[in-house]
Amino acid sequence: MGKITGFMEYERVEEGYLPVAERLKNYKEFVIGVDDAQAKVQAARCMDCGTPFCNNGCPVNNIIPDFNDLVYRADWKNAFAVLNSTNNFPEFTGRICPAPCEAACTLNFNNDAVGIKSIEHAIIDRAWEHGWVQPQLPKHKTGKKVAVVGSGPAGMAAAQQLARAGHDVTLFEKNDRIGGLLRYGIPDFKMEKSHIDRRAKQLEAEGVTIRTGVFVGAAKDGLGKDSKVTNWAKETITPEQLQAQFDAVLLTGGAEQSRDLPVPGRDLDGIHFAMEFLPQQNKVNAGDKLKGQLRADGKHVIVIGGGDTGSDCVGTSNRHGAKSVTQFEVMPMPPEEENKPLVWPYWPLKLRTSSSHEEGCTREFAISTKEFVGKGGKVTGLKTVQVEFKDGKFVEVPGTEKEYKADLVLLAMGFVSPVAAVLDAFGVEKDARGNARASTDFTGGYATNAPKVFAAGDMRRGQSLVVWAIREGRQAARAIDEFLMGASDLPR
Repeated sequence: MGKITGFMEYERVEEGYLPVAERLKNYKEFVIGVDDAQAKVQAARCMDCGTPFCNNGCPVNNIIPDFNDLVYRADWKNAFAVLNSTNNFPEFTGRICPAPCEAACTLNFNNDAVGIKSIEHAIIDRAWEHGWVQPQLPKHKTGKKVAVVGSGPAGMAAAQQLARAGHDVTLFEKNDRIGGLLRYGIPDFKMEKSHIDRRAKQLEAEGVTIRTGVFVGAAKDGLGKDSKVTNWAKETITPEQLQAQFDAVLLTGGAEQSRDLPVPGRDLDGIHFAMEFLPQQNKVNAGDKLKGQLRADGKHVIVIGGGDTGSDCVGTSNRHGAKSVTQFEVMPMPPEEENKPLVWPYWPLKLRTSSSHEEGCTREFAISTKEFVGKGGKVTGLKTVQVEFKDGKFVEVPGTEKEYKADLVLLAMGFVSPVAAVLDAFGVEKDARGNARASTDFTGGYATNAPKVFAAGDMRRGQSLVVWAIREGRQAARAIDEFLMGASDLPR
């Protein structure tokens, strides 16, 4: 490594944030990345540990010690080359990945992990700034045609890899812009959508045909922006048409079926899924005109669900000007620090406070909603009770009933499966969770039971991280290349 004793000499340096009062005025990114000197110090902390668990902790297997060493030596261009060899979109993961690589960092066993995510962020931003990110054209064309259905990170990664292998790739998206949940699920203040737009231009330069506003499914599913299945689609293409026109089809749609909360009063106005609330703000930010946008202005907002989607609802509600924001989590409050000797190098259970929480939010743990209450058909509050986990189930704690005021309730309890209509239309077998059944082994990887049809990302594994979607898109691309050509030079 560049500095053998660096991990003993330097402390971890975190990326900075703009002040809360300033960043709440808009939906722009507010993270202040590390400068060159800070990046060098962080890279110097990378140990010559012999077995870099960070590589395995990273789903795309980024070659982390190598690019750390190159950053320490100020060889940024080669650092980008190393990063680019394993990750199609480091600007996505450098902004929104929870960094399982850092949890697995050897230094994290009894110290603070190397700031791997901040280094990745710095590398890719510099690469774009200096024009190092360029289209990679294939050396030859295969004459094979592949349809990729769903343009989230899995679909984008697969389309890019397949195009680089020489195939003619068409990327289908039912919404008006590509990006999937990356565009319409993640707020702009966490990742501005210009990052997706410039990758779309790169995909097109590499030969990918992008078709938006197209729903792939059975014609009977209907069309129109009011359909929960087709969303903003203007055209329907049937599976039979795709299978006739293309040599292979890859399904990479997101896990869009939100988990519901079927308690009394659920039908009251003012109770919405997070994925009704968040995409609307992203569309407004993009310049779209919406009638009746869901807004939190001056309202008491309750967010049910303690994960990232719930946190995104908190941040968006604060930017709307909510009167108060409270977030519920049914699980007990986790410890502030994990037991590292017990859990390392795996992802630890510990209290995570997001930037959105720091902007203003009351967090309630071990709480369950028993009933929504309302007046005149509109929600006015929730009846709750504290719970504890016993014998494999949640049990109510007597005497802990309470009522919370609420003008807007956002359900952010995760996603159960992809849209069933797409899988059913193709005749794809589903697993017990409603995802496409497709293995990831080396023989026939990512293939479904339907002829020529493959599945990857959330469509196959269920709700997951962006970095897992990129991994599956890359691996599925290799599997399809092998299926079409008998062998593949694409990295797995």
